[in-house]
Amino acid sequence: MKMKPEENSKQQNQGELFRNRLDQILDPRHPLYQIANKIDWEKFEKEFGKYYTEKTGRPGLRIRLLVGLHYLKHAYNVSDEKVVEGYLENPYWQYVCGNEYFEHDFPCDPTSLVKWRKRIGSDGVDKFLEETIFLGQREGQIKDPEFRRVNVDTTVQEKAITFPTDAKLYHRMRQVLVKEASKENIQLRQSYKRKSKLAFIKQGRYFHAKQSKRANKETKRLKTYLGSVKRDIERKVENPNERLKSLLEISERILTQSKNSKNKIYSIHAPEVECISKGKSHKRYEFGCKVSLVTTSKSNWIVGVQALHDNPYDGHTLKDAINQMEKIVGLRPKEVYVDLGYKGKIIIRKTFKFIFPIKAERK
Repeated sequence: MKMKPEENSKQQNQGELFRNRLDQILDPRHPLYQIANKIDWEKFEKEFGKYYTEKTGRPGLRIRLLVGLHYLKHAYNVSDEKVVEGYLENPYWQYVCGNEYFEHDFPCDPTSLVKWRKRIGSDGVDKFLEETIFLGQREGQIKDPEFRRVNVDTTVQEKAITFPTDAKLYHRMRQVLVKEASKENIQLRQSYKRKSKLAFIKQGRYFHAKQSKRANKETKRLKTYLGSVKRDIERKVENPNERLKSLLEISERILTQSKNSKNKIYSIHAPEVECISKGKSHKRYEFGCKVSLVTTSKSNWIVGVQALHDNPYDGHTLKDAINQMEKIVGLRPKEVYVDLGYKGKIIIRKTFKFIFPIKAERK
């Protein structure tokens, strides 16, 4: 664990006479300026302060900085890298993150955001949604009676991956293993860089020309190249590091998986990706993670979000979704409106379930 962040940030210690404070040069009518002054930042300091020690280790990053970056990340739908870059350019973003003066340095490494999310866990992330709802209540945007009637549905949070094919996975996995072996100074017998590239190009051409036998032959050739590189690394490295060990495990799963295998690998950089089919005519398969959403029926405020791994049946997730909403908001809905994906006799305490659309009865 890291030591608690310093109370005074770097820019607050620079009390220079000729530096203008951000609150003096920013427009107070700007939405980000207003919301920065209305969020209860002390609440996050108390909630997340327990993840730090008093006097041990290196001082951590400011909690308001990390919370502010995550709010901006999701508000503008950008990656960790982009939100850190935007912080450097946007004075309003810096004001949201608690800066007193404008900074010209990056606030942190993007990987620090990943590590911090793992530290606070899903319960910590729920605090972001909780404060958003409480802020809406304080501003009069949402009233308690609205929480009595909610809509529940599931969707797919897609990952930024290309459409997976066997040939693409074999070729890319071999490239990743060769690159990692080069970093670790492992002398491979053969990297198959030229041959694999040529086979990958041929496979794409044959598949486009509907010459399936030739395409399958090149796919098998790519699989052979990957297996050869993998076995060569295993022979020459008895105790691989965590990164190399993880890549070897992923390559083994790619080599052994078949059409009907469960928990297949669809992406090397995101092995947790799942293939989900929700019956959409324009998009038969989606690659990502199923997500459950709870929204108020009147004003459509999001009051509950859950990631659902392993693609469970929608009806089995309804009870957990309602319980999470009650935990965040403090109120239990009386009426829940769902679609036909939630069919079944599901009993929820003190809550009535309505399924829409209702099928018309035959006369």
